Amino acid sequence: MIDEQLRAKRLAVLAEHFASEVDREFDRTIATFAGTPRYEIIPTGQVHEGEDEVLAYHRAQRTAFPDQRHDGVTMHVADDDTVIAEFDLLGTNLGAFLGGEPTGQAFRVPTIAVFSFEAGGEGITNERVYLDLVSLLTQIGRTDLLPS
Repeated sequence: MIDEQLRAKRLAVLAEHFASEVDREFDRTIATFAGTPRYEIIPTGQVHEGEDEVLAYHRAQRTAFPDQRHDGVTMHVADDDTVIAEFDLLGTNLGAFLGGEPTGQAFRVPTIAVFSFEAGGEGITNERVYLDLVSLLTQIGRTDLLPS
């Protein structure tokens, strides 16, 4: 079990991670990672690894949803090297998303992000995101993007 000091540091890193994403200050986001930043977006099967890919991912998300944000973030320290965040992800579709044109419609979907940390350290090594893509696409009016 990690000690309280490391637990508090990791939770502070995650608070910075979430805030920097909302503030669209992606250099700050990258700085929350130890080594190579990595995101796995489970519903789309996308993996973004390395600074360039992670920055491109964030820029594309904020083009599609300029007001993307998190609501009701709750953190759960799962084990020595994992923290799970539960939150609602919100945004308005004002740019292309997954190859589809913007609709101007908003979404709110429950989301879970599983953060892995370097053994005994404060830096994130991976963020794995789970969300209901069908609900998101339905809410923004893009069910045509769903597989038939």
